[in-house]
Amino acid sequence: MKNRKIRKVVVAGGGTAGWMAAASLSKLLGKTLDITLVESDDIPTVGVGEATIPTLITLHQLLKINEQEFMAAVQGTFKLGISFESWRDVGQDYIHSFGWTGKDCWAAGFQHFWKKGIDLGISEEFGKYCPEWVAAKENKFAVLPREGLNYAYHIDAGLYAKFLRKMAEQHGTVRQEGKIKYVHKDTDTGFITSLQLESGQVVEGDLFIDCTGFRGLLIEEALHTGYDDWSHLLPCDSAIAVQTEAVSDPIPYTRSIAHEAGWQWRIPLQTRVGNGMVFCSKFWSDDEAIATLTSNISGKMLNDPRVIKFKTGQRRKHWHKNCVAMGLASGFIEPLESTSIHLIQRSIIRLMQMFPYDGIRQPDIEEFNSQMTFESDNIRDFIILHYYVTNRRDSEFWRHCSSMDIPDSLRHRIELFKQTGRVFKVPTELFGENSWIQVMMGQGLMPEQYHPIVNMMSDAELKDFLTGIRQSVDKSVKQLPSHQKFIQHYCKSM
Repeated sequence: MKNRKIRKVVVAGGGTAGWMAAASLSKLLGKTLDITLVESDDIPTVGVGEATIPTLITLHQLLKINEQEFMAAVQGTFKLGISFESWRDVGQDYIHSFGWTGKDCWAAGFQHFWKKGIDLGISEEFGKYCPEWVAAKENKFAVLPREGLNYAYHIDAGLYAKFLRKMAEQHGTVRQEGKIKYVHKDTDTGFITSLQLESGQVVEGDLFIDCTGFRGLLIEEALHTGYDDWSHLLPCDSAIAVQTEAVSDPIPYTRSIAHEAGWQWRIPLQTRVGNGMVFCSKFWSDDEAIATLTSNISGKMLNDPRVIKFKTGQRRKHWHKNCVAMGLASGFIEPLESTSIHLIQRSIIRLMQMFPYDGIRQPDIEEFNSQMTFESDNIRDFIILHYYVTNRRDSEFWRHCSSMDIPDSLRHRIELFKQTGRVFKVPTELFGENSWIQVMMGQGLMPEQYHPIVNMMSDAELKDFLTGIRQSVDKSVKQLPSHQKFIQHYCKSM
């Protein structure tokens, strides 16, 4: 069984994860594979995540997706970053924008030049040296050729799944309606051999992709892989989701608004707004969270608030035997930095890079798991940073977060930046230096010193250097249309 050639791939579950996997495999590898996706119309998908990060563009380029058609199909808008409101302290906001801030040199990042400028009183706000930050502030956007803005999307997750389903079926994926009743395994190897549906139909396969959500029907209930619980590091365990009618033009960024026991998201689409509250049930009841959310939204509610319970963490093995878990089945990191779809994408691309055509081999499994675990751990640390480095002490929740024990890996990053102004990015991790800098400074952590190479510039040269960057940013953003005007021209729903 272990060395059997892989010809039949079965995707268990639909939603964003299932149809992303099916569309990618069928279009990019499908000529050599028989792909079946099993899902039931009676099982709703979670589907609350409507914000993405720029890495999704890479997958879309591989799939040769026309961006204008995609944006029209998913009622999408553009995203230049995330506005973190009341995270540093009540009433203190900042934006984590995509792209680059300022100009680095070979020995030191731009933050060192900016820090000396602050000491001299000649630097402006850090974000003013970043085109994406300024464009977000001024509500402007355009897709530009060659070194344009770094951006992502706000999308309707349900419509995105439909868009991907159409692509998958056009490239040979067969959708099988039905609920999974039994997962059959080989008695000798423990490998999954087939899925039996409630109708009695049996779907056989060589490789199974588990997209069954939090339940992990294959990876956990059948294969007992185990789960690393991160609740002691990320205490939020509940979410409320509700959609509202749009009452104003969409802005080109996601809003994350901190409250006394969690945070609220606000994601603008073309015709509606996605709203939600992520919170800790130890400090708020469901009713308290719903009341806080519904009193802080605009526009008519399009559905009743929906409560979702979760446990932050990841599977101890993302790939076990002949089953690969993706999406919520592989783990969950709260959507504070819109990383859920990114992790699905990374699972898909890694699987295709290591695809076991000639049979399942343990070194592939171990490498896949090592890479997925490493990336998830680093994203986890980045999310913890938002809660731990804060001046908020106004509620029991925030006092708890700011006093938590944190991973040594995160503590090192914090101390390195605090004492030296330095940051680093390991090649395969998601968030780059500029993201860490923006969030650490946005949350109130300032470096104590700057790199001495900055002193190679005179004070006058440093002022000219900073002013030149600022003027260049302003000039490029000034030419952009408003976000709404660009949407109407480029991707308005038909």
